[in-house]
Amino acid sequence: QVQLVESGGGLVQAGGSLRLSCAASGRRSSDYIMAWFRQGPGKEREFVAVISRTGSVTNSAGSVKDRFTISRDNAKNTLYLQMGFLKPEDTAVYYCAASSGDTMALATASYDYWGQGTQVTVSS
Repeated sequence: QVQLVESGGGLVQAGGSLRLSCAASGRRSSDYIMAWFRQGPGKEREFVAVISRTGSVTNSAGSVKDRFTISRDNAKNTLYLQMGFLKPEDTAVYYCAASSGDTMALATASYDYWGQGTQVTVSS
């Protein structure tokens, strides 16, 4: 199995940028489809972005499209989320997740492994 550890969260003003990282250990990250999810205060966990095993295909939620970019470096076993033009509504705990399945799923139930999350707070 794989262990996932997120980092890079913090407090940022609206309009600012952050880059989140997710370090994988235990198994090669290239064995998994990987994704970012987030959970805001009082909300359910929601899909943010997903990336294929090779990194050649990505998909992201409409609310973050053109502002967030998912990428991965399999040589470093690391997943990234570059976030720009941040808004207060982006405030959430951000989680990375790994799936051993064959589809780039948007549902949390499709992911087998989860990190502990990193807090992102965007002030207005």
